[in-house]
Amino acid sequence: MTTDEQSTDDPIITERNDSEPVAADEPIVPEAGAESRIDQAGITRRITLGRTVTLVSMVALVAVGVASYLAVDNHRIRSREDARAAAQQAACAYAPVLARYDAKNLDTYFAAVLAGATGDWKTEFDATSKDLRDVLTQGQVVSTVGNVQCAIESADETTAQAVAVINQTITSLGTKGVPAPGQLSVTMSLRKDADRWLVSKVSSPMLAH
Repeated sequence: MTTDEQSTDDPIITERNDSEPVAADEPIVPEAGAESRIDQAGITRRITLGRTVTLVSMVALVAVGVASYLAVDNHRIRSREDARAAAQQAACAYAPVLARYDAKNLDTYFAAVLAGATGDWKTEFDATSKDLRDVLTQGQVVSTVGNVQCAIESADETTAQAVAVINQTITSLGTKGVPAPGQLSVTMSLRKDADRWLVSKVSSPMLAH
């Protein structure tokens, strides 16, 4: 059989040319809505991170504020405690000054009382010192001081109220030269002047019996 006589029923064999271009793979199309979900997740993470940073910052600010408040409050408490202690020390030192005198040496007594005084008390004591001198001199009064008890009733950084109980022994013409025990109770107002606590008021200017 010749080629021309080949049956038309035979299959036609074709050759593949490898040089022909092969179609590229089709691009992967993301699932509908997937890109939106990814963006939403990123936004959510950023919002969450932002809120966390803001919360941490707020906590830090609150902590700093609390620490500052406590520091200021502690300083105020210490200042009041220091002021109270200083006022009590001044009151306890001044109380025996008020109750210790000798008719033969009143200049020293008056100078000591005025040195620790201020305001109304200083003015009042200075104004009555002449009359007090006459009384003590005529009566030949000598007062010595025994036990002194004093306390602060109230105080802040600049003012204080104190009370003192002073045990005295008084010798005078009235006691016929015999020492007579006595007790003097004094209420004092104190005021801080620069770095000193001074007495601005005393319950009674007449301290001699």
